Amino acid sequence: MPLRKKEKMATMIGMIFFILFIAGLVLGIYFLGFAGIFELLGVQYHSIWSLFVFAVCFFMAGFIIELFSKPIFERSTRNVSGKIKLVFIQICFESVSNWLVLFTVDEFMQKINLSSKTELLIALFVSVFEIILENNNDDDGNKKNPI
Repeated sequence: MPLRKKEKMATMIGMIFFILFIAGLVLGIYFLGFAGIFELLGVQYHSIWSLFVFAVCFFMAGFIIELFSKPIFERSTRNVSGKIKLVFIQICFESVSNWLVLFTVDEFMQKINLSSKTELLIALFVSVFEIILENNNDDDGNKKNPI
């Protein structure tokens, strides 16, 4: 029995709300994470709104940069042996890509100013946190992350 038009519309609206909920949850985690890191490192920002805009811009720019950095990392470490070497290279790749995103967003935003040292610390922290939270198994059940 085919779905009627109202049922199809309700299904689509439900899926859109679910996607928006998940995106809001991820952005909320980024927002609260940046609020905590900024508080620990003593970074000043003008308002909660500027912090929210910073987190959204970091998330969107990070997504774009990861589209390029992940394949480069996978191609460059294809023949690397040794777990410690692989972990070090992955942390370096992630840190550089996160620093590039932080630097770019910081330069465009006037209401949040990060020092170079703070940018590097945040990039390293976010990189290690992302590596820890990534899924360790691919579709075949093989390990894809060295950690």
